[in-house]
Amino acid sequence: MKILITGADGFIGSHLTQNLIHLGYDVKAFVQYNSFNNWGWLEALSKEEQETLDIFSGDIRDPYGVREAIRGCDVVIHLAALIAIPYSYHSPEAYIETNIKGTLNILQASRDLGVEKVIHTSTSEVYGTAKFVPITEEHPILGQSPYSATKIAADHLAYSFYASFGLPITTIRPFNTYGPRQSARAVIPTVVTQLLQGKKEIKLGSLSPTRDFNYVKDTVNGFIAALNAKNIAGDVINIGSNFEVSIGDTVGIIADLMSVDVNIISDEKRIRPTKSEVERLWADNQKARKILNWTPKYAGESGFRKGLLETIEWFSDPNNLRFYKSNIYNL
Repeated sequence: MKILITGADGFIGSHLTQNLIHLGYDVKAFVQYNSFNNWGWLEALSKEEQETLDIFSGDIRDPYGVREAIRGCDVVIHLAALIAIPYSYHSPEAYIETNIKGTLNILQASRDLGVEKVIHTSTSEVYGTAKFVPITEEHPILGQSPYSATKIAADHLAYSFYASFGLPITTIRPFNTYGPRQSARAVIPTVVTQLLQGKKEIKLGSLSPTRDFNYVKDTVNGFIAALNAKNIAGDVINIGSNFEVSIGDTVGIIADLMSVDVNIISDEKRIRPTKSEVERLWADNQKARKILNWTPKYAGESGFRKGLLETIEWFSDPNNLRFYKSNIYNL
C-alpha cells in the first residue's frame, strides 16, 4: 500500500509520516515547494527515515501537480491547509485557494485515479462555540472565522464527492492538537517558549475560552486507526481527548510543571474579535472509540500533564528552541 500524505512537512503531518514509516508503509510525502529544497519538519527525521520517503515537492493549489503526486498511490491522507486564524482575517483569499481549491484538487484527482481511500482532515473550529457539550459529530456547524469557513466548505466538498461519485472518503476532525514541532501561533508553544526564554511576563489573548487539547501522538493514532478501519466511507469522526480546560488553567498547569511563576499580560492584538472567538470546545469521542477502536492515551488532566511534560522536554532542547522567536507575535 502506497500512501500520499499532503502537508507531510507540517506539525501533525511530520509525526504521521514518521509513524507510518516505522509501521512499514510506503509513504510519499507531499511537501510545499520552495527554492531551498527544505522539507519542513521532515528535516527533523533521521537520515535513515528520510531515505525511505518518496518526497514530492509541489503546491496543493496546483491541480496538475496534485494529480501527479497522487498517481500510483492507493491512499491519500490530506492534511495540507492554512490553519492560523488571525492570518485568515487579513488574507482570506489565500485560505480559499489552499483549503477549498486545494481540497477540490485532491478530490478530483483521487476520483479520476481510483484511489482506494481518502482521509480528509477537518478541525473542531467548524463547530464554533459549543451549543451543547460534549460536542458530537451531529453538532451544528458555524464558521466564526474565515479559516473555519473554508474548512467547513472543504468538509462539505469532501462529503459531496462521496455522495455524488462514491469516492471512499472519511473526514477526521481533530480537536486542538499540541506537542513537539507545533507552531508558536498556537497557545501552548507560545507559553512554553516564552517561559523557556526566561520571561516572567508573557503576552496572551483571551484566557476564558476552553479547549479540548489532544496530544499529537493520540491524533496520529486516530489517523492510523482510520487508515486501517473498514466501512467508514462518508463518515465524520471526532478525534479528541474528552477533557475540557480553559486557556488560563492551561497556562497555570504549564507554569506548575516548569516550576515558574508567571504574570500574564493581555495583548490586544492576540485577542480575536468577540463574535469570532470560539468560547468553548469539548469533544465527544465515542464514535472514534466505537468504529475506529481508538482510545486517547493522554486523556484527562493526568494525560494532559503527561503530554505537556513531553512537549516541554522537546522545546527545552536548544536545538529545537532555536527555531522559535518568542519575542515576536506569530500569526
